[in-house]
Amino acid sequence: MGYLHYCQQQIYRFDDRTLAHLRTVISNKLLQQESFVFTWNDTGLQRTIWLHPSMSIVFEFESAVTPDLNREWLQALGSLANSPTGLRLVDEPALQ
Repeated sequence: MGYLHYCQQQIYRFDDRTLAHLRTVISNKLLQQESFVFTWNDTGLQRTIWLHPSMSIVFEFESAVTPDLNREWLQALGSLANSPTGLRLVDEPALQ
């Protein structure tokens, strides 16, 4: 399990595989100086955070090994991040 540290005050837990995919999509948006919202379900609660290039975000992984990334999942997450409703965490599509 890994952690997304948001604005040095909030810490959210994700499995390392999910966090690696989120890091790729979120980093890409922030490198383009784009702000957006990120929404996910967390133990029955829906959470939404505002992501902006000036905010402090740290990705902390339990494992030192980066998992292979699923291109289809990255594309799905990236499309959502570029939508008016922002990035939403959806299930990983099966590898083909």
